[in-house]
Amino acid sequence: MTYSQLSLSKADIVVVDDNPVNLRLLMQILSNHGYKVRPVPNGKLALSAVNAVLPDLILLDINMPDFDGYEVCAQLKQNPKTAQIPVIFISAYNSAIDKVKAFGAGGVDYIPKPFQVEEVLVRVKNHLAIRFLQQSLEEKNQNLEDTLEELKATQDHLVQSEKMAALGQLIAGIAHEINTPLGAIKSSIHNMQEFFQQGIYQFPQLCQSLSESEKDIILSLLKEANQHKQYISSRELRKIKKNLSQEFAEASIPNHRDLAEIITDLGVYNDLKTIIPLLKSASGISIINTVYDIFNLQKSAKTIETATDKAAKIVFSLKTHARHDSSAEKAKANVIEGIETVLTLYQNQLKYGVEVIKQYDEIPPIYCYFDELNQVWTNLIHNALQAMNYQGTLTINVFCQDKSLVIKVGDNGQGIPSENMDKIFQPFFTTKPAGEGSGLGLDIVRKIIAKHQGDISVTSKSGQTVFTVLLPMVEMPDKILVPEQEVNQINNQPIAN
Repeated sequence: MTYSQLSLSKADIVVVDDNPVNLRLLMQILSNHGYKVRPVPNGKLALSAVNAVLPDLILLDINMPDFDGYEVCAQLKQNPKTAQIPVIFISAYNSAIDKVKAFGAGGVDYIPKPFQVEEVLVRVKNHLAIRFLQQSLEEKNQNLEDTLEELKATQDHLVQSEKMAALGQLIAGIAHEINTPLGAIKSSIHNMQEFFQQGIYQFPQLCQSLSESEKDIILSLLKEANQHKQYISSRELRKIKKNLSQEFAEASIPNHRDLAEIITDLGVYNDLKTIIPLLKSASGISIINTVYDIFNLQKSAKTIETATDKAAKIVFSLKTHARHDSSAEKAKANVIEGIETVLTLYQNQLKYGVEVIKQYDEIPPIYCYFDELNQVWTNLIHNALQAMNYQGTLTINVFCQDKSLVIKVGDNGQGIPSENMDKIFQPFFTTKPAGEGSGLGLDIVRKIIAKHQGDISVTSKSGQTVFTVLLPMVEMPDKILVPEQEVNQINNQPIAN
């Protein structure tokens, strides 16, 4: 049994109903499935019971003396202590107005009486799962914020010693870096919460209206979307969206521009003979929107996982600053996947004013130190964004040339002054204000590339700066000798140039 399953089975549920028969029945149903149930016969006692011991979920009747269900729910939502507890209304009132009023009071779901046992159990389980997921995400988010505060506090102590001043600057860089996965997590949580607050209520009705063949179409589209990993430049994506929009318009499909964007994001645009008839069917647009909602939910969960791993590695890097894991070995990996991971973490900084042009050739996996190369892409992309002040064009090219893999990261920022060109790879050289960089970033990048027996160079003029990385494509991993002092710097220092 997983942790989430264990938590669900031990969930504390308050059931509020002034009808003793209904109260006993609901208590018996939920207790038989392992839930801890607290029966409450009226609204006034419900408020006291909930405030005394916070439950995980509340099942709330509407028609009760003194305090009806609407008023109980409204008071719970006004109290910060109880506002986040999900409330499912369960009532004999079954008109649209009653349901709208229930959701307006703060309810997350509505079950009409007489109810079906299976429906009650499924909805209780689903909302408990959502609640536990939200709590887990909030806890991880809080842990990251606490870690950031600890790092800032540590910096205050380190800078007191001249000997530790450089490390103090490094911690400032770490604090800056950890904000990136923190931002990705917050953005993903927001997307997931929007789905849970809006889209989830349409699922039961949609599932009941779909035929078996339409359900198969949803599964097929989801499978195709999840398997779609082709990397396409922004320019090519715009062309695909434009062509789709034209074809949908010619087929008299409404909202053709929005649907073209959805189909492009899903990556299911290769089989228009299936897509166009689907969109023209009665439930086609609902099916596509459902697939898109589920796809984005999966994408947000993956982003949270990636960002959490990134933050954990940054914190671990600080804790093991003076140690080096000599057991690390090269492994086969796809460089483009690492670049895409970094772009995902920087999504918040990219989406408001940066156009990303990606030109990826089909490349083979190479033997490399994958996590260390990700530090290289993080540094180069971060520097490019800062050089453009987060407004401009970021260009990333990946291709094979002779026996080398070539990665170019360019920006259209103000460029590097000619007097600094010979200094940018020197340790501790930085043009950034104190606390924003240690001057070690590009020096560590250079050492990581050297550890791969590769090369890094830069060309720069006003409006165009390009860093070029060459990595050898070898059949078998080579054992590379690097001075111990440099190895420690490569493996244990986060980048903040």
